[in-house]
Amino acid sequence: MTITYELGNSLYINITNRCSNDCVFCVRNIADGVNGRDNLWLDLEPTVDQIIKSLNSRVLSKYDEIVFCGFGEPMIRYDDVFAVAEWLKQNSLPTIRLNTNGQGNLIANRDITPELAGKIDIVSISLNAKNATEYNDLCKSEFGERAYDALLEFAELASKYSRVVLTVVDNMELGDINACRKIAENLGLDFRIREII
Repeated sequence: MTITYELGNSLYINITNRCSNDCVFCVRNIADGVNGRDNLWLDLEPTVDQIIKSLNSRVLSKYDEIVFCGFGEPMIRYDDVFAVAEWLKQNSLPTIRLNTNGQGNLIANRDITPELAGKIDIVSISLNAKNATEYNDLCKSEFGERAYDALLEFAELASKYSRVVLTVVDNMELGDINACRKIAENLGLDFRIREII
């Protein structure tokens, strides 16, 4: 069972295969992993102790960052994400990034963004569309079209506690990319175009 895996100079934490989205472009539809070595399908979700054991088996100081991102939406296990992030911070380890679809508050049914404070340095949120209808067509959220506005609200709230980056995949039309960039600018957030896997 792959709990942690390397990609570039980062160490990723794979804690769930569950996701509130079923994105049409998701790598899970075509591959078992992202680095050509590790199978990210989990037989069982690892416990916090198992995650920390996996982290302890690595030389964490050699990584530029530790990233919560696997074959599912990490915020489905938000309490465990925060517990592991707190352990990492207590051990003075590298920058901690959370890759998310931004639906954490919908998943938790409350505002969990204050819990990012002091634990998560960067929140990278997959925007992927310029409006709710296009987002739902592309990402097929279990929350329907309300997922998009909730994502934007989560991003704005999270920016009080962490650096927030809205991202899109590089296969989008240039006009759509620019519209998404404008959304990020209007919210005062960073923007990044990421390579589709």
